[in-house]
Amino acid sequence: MSGWDAERLAAAAGADLVRAPRHHHSRDAPPRAVVDSRGVGPEDLFVGIPGTHVDGGSFAGEALQAGAAAVLVTREHAAVGEEVDADGAVLCAPDPVAALGALARAWRRELGCRVVGVTGSTGKTSTKEILAAILRPAKRTHANRANLNTEVGLPMAVLEAPPDTEVLVLELAMRGAGQIADLAAICEPDVGVVLNIGPVHLELLGTIEGVAAAKAELIAALPSGGTAVVPAGETLLDVHHRGDLEWVTFGGDGDFRLAAPPEGHRLIVDAAGRRVELEVSFTEAYHHANLLAAVAAAGAVGVTPAGRLDVNFGSLRGERIEVPGGPTIVNDCYNANPMSMRAALDELAATDPRDAGRRVAVLGDMLELGADERRWHEEVGRYAAERGVTLLVTVGPRAAAMAEPFGGEAHAVADAGEAAALAGELLGPGDVVLVKASRGVGLEVVAEALSGPVGT
Repeated sequence: MSGWDAERLAAAAGADLVRAPRHHHSRDAPPRAVVDSRGVGPEDLFVGIPGTHVDGGSFAGEALQAGAAAVLVTREHAAVGEEVDADGAVLCAPDPVAALGALARAWRRELGCRVVGVTGSTGKTSTKEILAAILRPAKRTHANRANLNTEVGLPMAVLEAPPDTEVLVLELAMRGAGQIADLAAICEPDVGVVLNIGPVHLELLGTIEGVAAAKAELIAALPSGGTAVVPAGETLLDVHHRGDLEWVTFGGDGDFRLAAPPEGHRLIVDAAGRRVELEVSFTEAYHHANLLAAVAAAGAVGVTPAGRLDVNFGSLRGERIEVPGGPTIVNDCYNANPMSMRAALDELAATDPRDAGRRVAVLGDMLELGADERRWHEEVGRYAAERGVTLLVTVGPRAAAMAEPFGGEAHAVADAGEAAALAGELLGPGDVVLVKASRGVGLEVVAEALSGPVGT
């Protein structure tokens, strides 16, 4: 089937076509979906998302005036087409988010491509980027950009896929039970990657077994004959095993593992019995498991990497910044949980400070850890001491619990602004500084301040 006009958009989304466009438009693919009216361009689909404080549908008029091909809103805002002198169509549905998901699912089915879903407690985005870098030389690959990994972002990412896409690589995020299942129902993956199971989102999920069950919703969604890529020896996933899937393991003594100790950027992978030699653009040890999972997933869609592999992980994800005459900043403040904190501290421990420099950690609150949040923060403080951190700055009320078990020089501050000012006073040339916290703490303020010219 070809030709995406307003009638077909409405049918695919399960929406009513309240007003057809003044001029008939048919395109080879659905339009790009936009949820912020300020970012609407010609031929976009504006989706008005009802929010807690503002209903996005109230901006449908502005979107039409900006040239939107169509707007998708609730019935409350469906009359906007009669009020605005513009060409775009008006679609309405009781739940615009669900309608957006249905539209994305229709496009995924028309693409007929392979779909790899990636989830896990940590490392999802990095693995997605590694896998996309592996696939692109061999297949026309589209991956969700930035953090388009939620019930709104994921369908937006699917709708951005070009008509000739051969593989979709999609990161699936969640905060509670049922959310991975909802995302999988939209993108219908053939391959599911569960990177790891860790203490995240315990506020809603309660136990580590609850986290495993939530991540395993991706496995449950795979079609018979699909491929599940899981960590070797992860017993929490045993109960979710399916005999009708190809079950591939990575890491440890899994099907995909390191065949020799890493030598800088050079890695040798045992890919289910096949030797694969890679020259990668990263050296961080915590990316090795992500790489192995990505190589396994690539194999499931018929691609085996070789040679040079360049990966751009984006900002705020372990980004190293060398300040001339000052410290080295490891800007890893995109997000944090107990697993990723330990991995980042391991990497800090493997980094030698220059001259007489120290290993310093500026660590903020880890959010959504539930009733045991104090214990998780205390464990991070203890681990920081074990890994050779000599100076700790904690940021926020939860992170303050790290100081006592850390036992060394520690300073507690209330927020990122205070941390930026204090760290600037405490740090010296040659120090290596890890900056990490949950996204809501906003520690990029610290990294930005420390990365400025020395003495400013």
